[in-house]
Amino acid sequence: MKNLCLILLLFAIPVFAYEVFMPNEYKYKSDGDKLLFVIDFSNSMSEYLEGKTKVNQVKDLINFVLPQISSDTRIGLRVYGHTCNLIALNACRSSELIVPLEFNSKEKISSELLRLKPRGMTPITYSLKQAVKKDLSGFDGIKHIILLTDGGENCDESPCDYSIELMKTRRDIKIDVIAFNVHDSDDLAQLKCTADVTGGNFTEADTKAELFRSMENFITPDKKVEAVIYKEE
Repeated sequence: MKNLCLILLLFAIPVFAYEVFMPNEYKYKSDGDKLLFVIDFSNSMSEYLEGKTKVNQVKDLINFVLPQISSDTRIGLRVYGHTCNLIALNACRSSELIVPLEFNSKEKISSELLRLKPRGMTPITYSLKQAVKKDLSGFDGIKHIILLTDGGENCDESPCDYSIELMKTRRDIKIDVIAFNVHDSDDLAQLKCTADVTGGNFTEADTKAELFRSMENFITPDKKVEAVIYKEE
């Protein structure tokens, strides 16, 4: 993905071969849910799709689904790529917890989304690391991340590799991934792996209708999932 603020060459994400097996099942429970949206605000989200910018379609989506989420759910919002940095290192750290996990945060999330604009790069892995280490720290039970992105990692990291390492010591993080208008095969493989290894769901959405349908499926409570563990050969 090309971004206006990119001044250095991007590193290609390596392609791995994996051995796949199925561990024991676990359930994502609806009581006392912890739900963190991790939303892409990189420059490419300003592109038009079906006559409307992708970022505005995502804002419409979040405002549509928030009322459907149970009031006993702690909801938070982290975004990335929302700042323009001329230094690549800073651009790859452009990730911020805008609304911490808390009850009754829906109006605050809607309000914060209004002011945000797509500007920079796509530091997916760094954002997931921050979410796990900081945003979700101190909460019991399964923590649910919904990652919505219109492209793959472009900061020389791998969300797939990070998820594999994470699952070696954690079983309380579930990552659902919506790949919005993503067509690069390597990017899709990385994103699908990120969901699979954490027992999350992965879906591709190329239209507004598919985007809305994907998110509604993700917020359905008591949905049983199976984690798929990927290992490098």
